[in-house]
Amino acid sequence: QQEMYPSTNQVLLGRETPKHYGITSPISLAQAKEADLVLTHRLTEALKPYGVFEEELELQRRIHVLGKLNTLVKEWIRDVSETKNLPASVIETVGGKIFTFGSYRLGVHTKGADIDALCVAPRHVERTDFFSSFLDKLKEQEEVKDLRAVEEAFVPVIKLSFDSIEIDILFARLALQTIPENLDLRDDGLLKNLDIRCIRSLNGCRVTDEILHLVPNIENFRLTLRTIKLWAKRHNIYSNILGFLGGVSWAMLVARTCQLYPNAVASTLVHKFFLVFSKWEWPNPVLLKQPEDCNLNLPVWDPRVTPSDRYHLMPIITPAYPQQNSTYNVSASTRAVMVDEFKQGLSITDEILQSKAEWAKLFEAPNFFQKYKHYIVLLASAPTEKQHLEWVGLVESKIRILVGNLEKNEFITLAHVNPQSFPGPKEKEVSTMWVIGVIFKKMEASENLNVDLTIDIQSFTDTVYRQAMNSKMFEADMKIQAMHVKRRQLHQLLPNLVMPKLSFCSVLQHSTEGLRQMNDSSLDLSLDSDNSMSVPSPTAVPATVPTSTPVKCGPLGPPPSPIAAAASQPEAPAVKRPGSPMQEVRKRFKSDAEVFNLYCPSREIQFSLCSQEFPDNIVNCIRLRPT
Repeated sequence: QQEMYPSTNQVLLGRETPKHYGITSPISLAQAKEADLVLTHRLTEALKPYGVFEEELELQRRIHVLGKLNTLVKEWIRDVSETKNLPASVIETVGGKIFTFGSYRLGVHTKGADIDALCVAPRHVERTDFFSSFLDKLKEQEEVKDLRAVEEAFVPVIKLSFDSIEIDILFARLALQTIPENLDLRDDGLLKNLDIRCIRSLNGCRVTDEILHLVPNIENFRLTLRTIKLWAKRHNIYSNILGFLGGVSWAMLVARTCQLYPNAVASTLVHKFFLVFSKWEWPNPVLLKQPEDCNLNLPVWDPRVTPSDRYHLMPIITPAYPQQNSTYNVSASTRAVMVDEFKQGLSITDEILQSKAEWAKLFEAPNFFQKYKHYIVLLASAPTEKQHLEWVGLVESKIRILVGNLEKNEFITLAHVNPQSFPGPKEKEVSTMWVIGVIFKKMEASENLNVDLTIDIQSFTDTVYRQAMNSKMFEADMKIQAMHVKRRQLHQLLPNLVMPKLSFCSVLQHSTEGLRQMNDSSLDLSLDSDNSMSVPSPTAVPATVPTSTPVKCGPLGPPPSPIAAAASQPEAPAVKRPGSPMQEVRKRFKSDAEVFNLYCPSREIQFSLCSQEFPDNIVNCIRLRPT
């Protein structure tokens, strides 16, 4: 059982470095100074409000639940052994055990986090037993809720809630007659003659245990990793599936930092983390140990042998055999975004170490919705909650393909997907939205440049629909829609919770831009503008797919509400021209005022909603006031 917070004594354990860690010599063996310990204490205090530490009572409840689960596994394996007529002497010693891995095993899980677990069984217990008789045993437990088996997954799993704690249980059958209590899963010999699904299931535990064995001081590693994980989540770069880094990748980067600075405490390690990885020469791989070949003929990451490995942009290699790259989803855009965040993190921690800033500054969430001028909003919808859950999972797993398509567009320099998804408009269907920030290349005379993204988006949607039909999960009315919107239009699409950081100036900017647009007679301000694209649902695959409306980057009016209202209409709708400029200003100010007053109630300056008339120079009047 790990401590929730590192004590000074635990932190000081880092002063003793009994052996050399990592594939290179340390960068520095400098010992921690008193100032470093003070900064580390402040860091711990700064982390507490974010719920990254679990209360002792909750921790004990997890230990109790895992104990119960371990007992169930042992009982089940004994029962299976009896049905297979094993000798009584063997049944008494047959064993079986639950191992944990992931954030819980690393000791960095947060409040309410789920637990990743592995059920290890002896050779006479089959995988079919796990998904039948063990599943039945779990159904009998009154503490077990939301039980479901995903037997056909790449890594088969049973998911459940045990006494309100979410647990994912994998299964591995070892080539052993009995499972000893002191079994070390890092032993490569255990992989001999194993089914590939068992090898995959073992991998999580083996990697987690290797990481813990490869850091000089576990408590310093844990506090540093808690910090970096929180920072990554706050800065929207924590998502393996969308091309950023997942938990194990962040853990390996922190572990490598600990190896390079073995005597440093957490406050120093956080700073060194940003220093090392803001300057890292990608695609040089991050390795925690020299890869070893166990001659088991399993595929390992090796760009000298495997051509596809040469195209990985940010390789972080798992330390357990068979070594894999944990970041194969990273794209040019996601790497660029992460490296930029590393540089900003370095700048902030420089200030913190110089007492020019507090740790809270590191965890300030940037406003993704103010960062870019152009966005693509992706909407996945389905008729029912159950269908929507499956559909959203598939669409999300393929969004990185859309990002890759956009990156290849000659007019686009960066496509940044926000890992956070949002509920779509409340209509008959259940829907989820994702937002992708886009930077277009600066071209000469490009003010009126139209960039057609139809092919990029159509290719992505074709891939999703094809997989849905191949896996027989596709249902009628499962849809994907995409549209290009400008920054000032986002508040019409996104739920209120994502727009609290609209500054007073930005609200004014929306209004003044709207005024300028309304005086431009060439601009179409109709709600049904051509900034959306709907891909038809292939309920029956036609001989030719209907051509969708091009998604263009040009001067656009406000997005439709509800989203893509005209997407399925084959003919362009009649253009609805605006009323007088002042009527439109009045409408826009009222709308923006509602946004402003909702999120800035403490400000002295507020828009007046009761006035029936706005003076012609209201924009200039308000712009002169302080923000």
